[in-house]
Amino acid sequence: MNILFIGDIYGRPGRRMVLAHAKALRAQLSVDLTIANVENSAAGFGVTPKICDEMLAAGVDVLTSGNHVWDKAEVYGYLNQQPRLLRPANYKASLPGKGLTIFNTAKGVPCAVMNLQGRTFMASIDDPFEKAEALLAEIPEDVKVRFLDFHAEVTSEKVAMGFYLDGRVSAVIGTHTHIPTADERVLPKGTALQADAGMTGAYLSVIGATPESALQRFLSAIPNRLEVAEGDPQLRGALIDVDEQTGRARRIRRVKVEGLDHPHVELDDC
Repeated sequence: MNILFIGDIYGRPGRRMVLAHAKALRAQLSVDLTIANVENSAAGFGVTPKICDEMLAAGVDVLTSGNHVWDKAEVYGYLNQQPRLLRPANYKASLPGKGLTIFNTAKGVPCAVMNLQGRTFMASIDDPFEKAEALLAEIPEDVKVRFLDFHAEVTSEKVAMGFYLDGRVSAVIGTHTHIPTADERVLPKGTALQADAGMTGAYLSVIGATPESALQRFLSAIPNRLEVAEGDPQLRGALIDVDEQTGRARRIRRVKVEGLDHPHVELDDC
């Protein structure tokens, strides 16, 4: 089976790319399960129930997130109502939402999708490695296909998580930095790994924001408002081929889609 992961959706340009191409990619790439990170989809900070509903209607099966999921208070109640929107599981259990969902594909294949957040240069929350063990213990043995969005700052922590879970999950894909890494690979025991899937949004930007607004922060050290950029919209992500009987990944490829009206689709191996 094929899993399509769509990297951090940033603002309106990112949403437009998903709305325009998610269903077509599903058919073109024979996708069985589509997962997307939506934590920056509302003007670059947070997500709203309306946006989540739009993404699900566009053909995304499961929505993951990260530290910015808490930026819009209106999503808190939705997190408890919609099991297909995840937040990092290693935040306090008392907070809204969950970091694990089990979703059956259209072909009836059960898949577990997990969401965790790193701690290096990020908020001091529960240990993601320890929480990964707790999540795995919740997944029934017959659910072989297991995917983790690991939302973390440094590539070393994300790669370490891949090796820690090698052979126990189908894929560990990193998010948060918005810069796609060219390190995709299948680890020795069958786990697909990429340190960061990149961003779905405007690439004529500083990780999604206009160069002008981002430069103002660097030049002045004042936390001015970041404006969402519009130029060069791209969809970035990963396509993972998984043996649904064993849960082992057979192949991982980078996905790059350029343009809204006449998209150019690229699939790259490292």
